[in-house]
Amino acid sequence: MTRPELDFSRVKTYSVKDRKSLVSKDDFTRPWTKGNSLSSFIESLPDILAGRDIREVVSAVVDAAKAKRQVCFAMGGHVIKTGMNPVIIDLMEKEILTMISMNGSGIIHDLEVAMTGRTSEDVALSIKDGSFGMARETSAFLNQAIRDAKKNSIGLGRAVGEMILKENLDYKDLSLNAAGARLDIPVTVHVAMGTDIIHMHPDFDAAACGKASHDDFKIFAAVISQLESGVFINAGSAVIMPEVFLKALTLVRNLGHIVDDFTTVNLDFIRQYRPMTNVVNRPTLGKGKGYALVGHHEILIPLIAAGIIEAL
Repeated sequence: MTRPELDFSRVKTYSVKDRKSLVSKDDFTRPWTKGNSLSSFIESLPDILAGRDIREVVSAVVDAAKAKRQVCFAMGGHVIKTGMNPVIIDLMEKEILTMISMNGSGIIHDLEVAMTGRTSEDVALSIKDGSFGMARETSAFLNQAIRDAKKNSIGLGRAVGEMILKENLDYKDLSLNAAGARLDIPVTVHVAMGTDIIHMHPDFDAAACGKASHDDFKIFAAVISQLESGVFINAGSAVIMPEVFLKALTLVRNLGHIVDDFTTVNLDFIRQYRPMTNVVNRPTLGKGKGYALVGHHEILIPLIAAGIIEAL
């Protein structure tokens, strides 16, 4: 079978000077000059992809903070394990972050840091003999906080924070929950039964925990009802917080609250389905805008926080 030959001499061309190009030299980065400021560094980032996005995220938070709008920070426990508590607490004290939200592992790592200055056990080692998650003090403290939440009709995050302050734990100043109680900033905890080590202990009261966590969902939803012109950030929670956010958003819209024009940000070292769908894309359809910044918490969060503080 003979194959037709193409006549390359008939190819139509045009001038590259007349073509629309997506990248210009004006968007390029600038080399670093010794002694420059952090603001200069951020401004020197290329106006391309994540370089542009990180500046826009900083700008969105700055605009929301100046206008006294909500800037909500949701997170998985890994954020605490990468040492980010001092940065987050600083943003709370500067009245930039207006709500902190976490999954059930968050209160475990937060408490252990407040109690001992350390957290995160070697699961691969301890699961072999069944000792994983069996730390006595962690469980006793948090299960008492759960009982306190039930007794005082308060959310789980507030109960943990107040107990850390009451017990005057050695490293209470490093606790997100204690900072929330001290500054009267809501810290909400969203528990999935069976996912946390304290659920294995005999003194765990599942009903009381569920009630306290649901009370936190109500607090969370009330803040989300005021998210218009604000910012919602999800850092390192692949499932729980994206799902909680989506449910709260549809609830407040169902109740007639206008929550259409806001910014969402997902920070993690990989892109995953629920954060991209439930945080970045679906909620911002229409007027809003969503960003996904890929990188390690221990680099991205301090960088963004520093950019916000410099800009303010």
